[in-house]
Amino acid sequence: MSAGLLLGSSNPLEHVVQHPYVRIDGWLTLLSNQIVMQILAAVLLVLIVPWAVRRGRGGDEVSRLVPGGAANFFEGICQFLRTQVAQPALGPLTDRFIKYIWTLFFYLLICNIEGLLPFDALLGIFGLNVRVGGTATANIWVTGTLAACTLVMIVMNGLRYGGTAYLAHFCPGPLWLAPLLIPVEIIGLCAKIFALAMRLFANMVSGHVLLAVLLSFIGAAAGSIGKGPALGIAVPVVLGSVAINLLEIFVAFLHAFIFTFLTTLFIGQAVLVHHEEHGGHGSAA
Repeated sequence: MSAGLLLGSSNPLEHVVQHPYVRIDGWLTLLSNQIVMQILAAVLLVLIVPWAVRRGRGGDEVSRLVPGGAANFFEGICQFLRTQVAQPALGPLTDRFIKYIWTLFFYLLICNIEGLLPFDALLGIFGLNVRVGGTATANIWVTGTLAACTLVMIVMNGLRYGGTAYLAHFCPGPLWLAPLLIPVEIIGLCAKIFALAMRLFANMVSGHVLLAVLLSFIGAAAGSIGKGPALGIAVPVVLGSVAINLLEIFVAFLHAFIFTFLTTLFIGQAVLVHHEEHGGHGSAA
């Protein structure tokens, strides 16, 4: 077992790749900056969300039941996800899956936002040159694991609620086409899961790499043309970086929602199997 603290680097990818702390046999990572961020996200999810939603406006008994402050924020998101995302896709099974959907969204949101916080810079103030911060969702293994959880939810609950109807949808045509249609449907299901993982991973990586590249222009200019002329480059670079950082905040919310929305949609397609009337097939739920 080996432990190491990876220091900074001029390589822009250093801001998004995983930096292992503890490894076994040189390949199995037990602890890294991104694993720390996942643990922190889970702790915040467990501690902050229940505390926030229980907060009322205070005063009399009725006022204590009225959400206030952060509770309005979380309740508004939860209500939106339930009524606008889950109910159209899951119908009468909404309440069976809504807790998983809420948990998935807030976990992804916290992981995405954590990647925007300058943990490394804050530790640098105290003389600690350690890679602590990072975007956990910029790791394909993290997004792949979350997508694999979606695949398990699709298959298990499709069999649980759809039964033979779920299995029958893998062969939507005549039985003699089953050797062709079944592999195509399975590949299509795997492609959905692959796209789910890659979409979140690619968007989280691209924004951080772009920011790192832009900011590296300042140091490169200072080393080549001097600190004075480099200020002329620093001003537009910093302004552009601020704009991109604001865009990254929007992207953090957007892709947490997209991943959650697609997960809900895929689960709904599995648990509410419908065969439309076409070519002699009747409609059956």
